[in-house]
Amino acid sequence: MELVSPDLVVERPEGLYCPPGDFYIDPWRPVDRAVITHAHADHARTGHGHYLAAAVGAGVLRARLGAIDLQTLDYGEAIVHHGVRLSLHPAGHVLGSAQVRLEHEGRVWVVSGDYFVSGVGDGNSTCAPFEPVRCHCFVTESTFGLPIYRWRPQREVFADIDAWWRANAAAGRPSLLMGYSFGKAQRILAGVDASIGPIVVHGAVEPLNRAYREAGVALPPTRLVSEVNDKADFRTALVVAPPSVAGSVWSRRFADASDAFASGWMQLRGARRRRGVDRGFVLSDHADWPGLMQAIAATGCERVVVTHGYEAVLVRWLQQQGLQASSFKTEYGDDALDAAVEDSERGTS
Repeated sequence: MELVSPDLVVERPEGLYCPPGDFYIDPWRPVDRAVITHAHADHARTGHGHYLAAAVGAGVLRARLGAIDLQTLDYGEAIVHHGVRLSLHPAGHVLGSAQVRLEHEGRVWVVSGDYFVSGVGDGNSTCAPFEPVRCHCFVTESTFGLPIYRWRPQREVFADIDAWWRANAAAGRPSLLMGYSFGKAQRILAGVDASIGPIVVHGAVEPLNRAYREAGVALPPTRLVSEVNDKADFRTALVVAPPSVAGSVWSRRFADASDAFASGWMQLRGARRRRGVDRGFVLSDHADWPGLMQAIAATGCERVVVTHGYEAVLVRWLQQQGLQASSFKTEYGDDALDAAVEDSERGTS
């Protein structure tokens, strides 16, 4: 007879599993029932029998996964499955990103997925801001779980990007800004000053722009490279593309461009040099160290389980603060998966 775990979420080879509810959260191997926190490739994979996700992110999820059996919930809407009350709450990461709240027999767990704690007022209007959810146990990411990671206000970063673009435009040089096609690209588009010049996007970015617009997110007008009839327009343009274009045939049409990369990893000295770009902008859609501390404290939890990133560092710190802390071994945080998705989505446009 199999023993039933008292925990609402446990590790299994397929992924994070809810024993009383008999479903998985962001599983990495095919399962019958999957609750998806957001549509990044390391959290949303093909092959599951049934998907449950936030309604506002349905378009993005289908754009990336194709035809799937998808059930959606509005933020805060609850269903009961096998006695487990389940609801989804904003995570502030990308369009449709959600924390999963599970309640069963008086116990409440929250699985955060990936999250970003600053709100719309800090320069991001592309998704609902993070909403703290009270719980007994909080399952948190730790992508940037080191004290060195402390983000400047995003509006300040966008002011730097605008100044870089404006200077390049004045010199007649295209501005090639690289960031992941889902989430980061739209965060960039919504944050820059679109009056500086035309905005041109890579073929992997535009379908996701379309999904964002259909979900009601305001983005400035964008064109594909193939839609630019006057090549002189490139000289004042901001070109938004995924990191996979670096050094590619596609990027060579902007031979005299100033190039840049937007990522939280730009916080580290040497990261820009390793990328081989002119500029690095520290722009992330994950919580920094203070954000992780803020989110964990806001839950009022007594127990924390840490997933992908700097698990050991964060677990040790939390234990020193008197919390019960441990980690789950997961297959999240693999940027190569999103790069592969972008390669499959990218055309020559």
